[in-house]
Amino acid sequence: MTALQRRPTVPEEPPAPPGDHGHASQVRAFQGVLAAGDFVVITLSVTAGHLLKFGFNDPSIQDSNGIVSLSYLPLSIGLGLAWWLLLGAFHTYRQRLLGTGTEEYQRVFQATFLVFGALAIASYLFKVQVARGYFLAVLPIGLLGLFLWRWVARKRLVHLRRRGELISRVLLLGGAQTAADMARELRRRRDLGMSVVGACVAGPNPGRVLRGSSVPVLGGAGDMAAVLEQLDVDTLVVTGSPDLSAQEVRRLSWELDPARVNLILAPSIVDVAGPRINLRPVDGLSLVEVAIPRFDGSKLVLKRAFDLFSILCLSVIVVPVGLIVAACIKLDDGGPVFFRQARVGLGGSEFRMWKFRSMRTDAEQVLDQLRRKQGLQDAGNEVLFKMKDDPRVTPVGRVIRALSLDEVPQLINVLTGEMSLVGPRPPLPREVTSYEADVMRKFMVKPGITGLWQVSGRSELSWEDSVRLDLYYVENWSLTEDIRILFRTVKVVLARDGAY
Repeated sequence: MTALQRRPTVPEEPPAPPGDHGHASQVRAFQGVLAAGDFVVITLSVTAGHLLKFGFNDPSIQDSNGIVSLSYLPLSIGLGLAWWLLLGAFHTYRQRLLGTGTEEYQRVFQATFLVFGALAIASYLFKVQVARGYFLAVLPIGLLGLFLWRWVARKRLVHLRRRGELISRVLLLGGAQTAADMARELRRRRDLGMSVVGACVAGPNPGRVLRGSSVPVLGGAGDMAAVLEQLDVDTLVVTGSPDLSAQEVRRLSWELDPARVNLILAPSIVDVAGPRINLRPVDGLSLVEVAIPRFDGSKLVLKRAFDLFSILCLSVIVVPVGLIVAACIKLDDGGPVFFRQARVGLGGSEFRMWKFRSMRTDAEQVLDQLRRKQGLQDAGNEVLFKMKDDPRVTPVGRVIRALSLDEVPQLINVLTGEMSLVGPRPPLPREVTSYEADVMRKFMVKPGITGLWQVSGRSELSWEDSVRLDLYYVENWSLTEDIRILFRTVKVVLARDGAY
């Protein structure tokens, strides 16, 4: 039996549709629904702007000499059509933009401001007096409506992909290790809508399946064309391999064109956000430039200002809630309200982190007993000690932990500059002793009350995933990402995901 005749099933992957006949038509249908929704949103926003400014009247537009040129009705129709067409011209419906990243929203923003900027310039050049109230009503309503609609559509798309619909069939081509790493990442990120159905490995034969996965190895680089035809694949992902030259990759792109198969080149970099990656064509070479992250100057000032402003806004809610929690803790067992614990922060320096006490006063003394006690295993991972139904937690502590209210006093650490609202988890000193060298990079920024790992599973994450998310945050920090994490934190806290 040849490698091409073997076609093992991949049980952990969602079922993929049968190639282009199913996937492409589903994608086109989704793009059509998205465009129709944009048209409805634009129509409603233009209508709402007109009604807010003029009611049910249709006044005329005059130039600087008082001469009537046209009414607002044809202007509204023209504005709406131009707006909708520009969304298509800016490629906001491209398949690669749907479901992930911020580029889709950026293009919607750019198309919107181009059409309104053109309207403002035309009004100035032709000295036509367009009512500013009409202009200022349509723009925010329409932009907010488009963002909201795109967000709803994205949530629906991710749900469909996780259910096994709108899935692109992917063939991997590259080295055994790089292909295995890519298969693992694509399986983890099912929201990307890419199901790996097989791999062609350049170089020594790694066996029947990629290491650490159930993805079948269907041949070498020379077998790729036959495998593509047999599996009806619509996307080829090429990973790095010393046995795969640049000339071979170029010939691949020529072979894929008649078959209408998408080609994706995966560089040997992971967990690097899009804004840090730039393509630099140099004399026929496509070089990928990765910007080195900087943690000084204006970035630090901006992050500190955002922290202080956010605390000021939150104080109206936080202060009364904190007083209620403190009273409940005191009335429960009469012990101290706060618990201060040594943690490691910026630059590896230690500080004392504030929390509402959620455990018995002798919790630290019985920790070693719990670790040794037979049958009680760490529910989190090898480094972080987290236990479901921890007997050290008080009744009040169980409630405030479920609602994450025990973290509220850490705002004191934010005010004193030892922590930030968003950042990597501040570890215990004993945890740091078991860190590998790569993990120490998380101390380049201040630790946070919340962070990527808290909104991505919290205590249910493995140690490796916790580290990966913390390092991703450090490498790709932005104020926009901080705001997004804070909103996700509210959702996670309300859902009580992974809290114990």
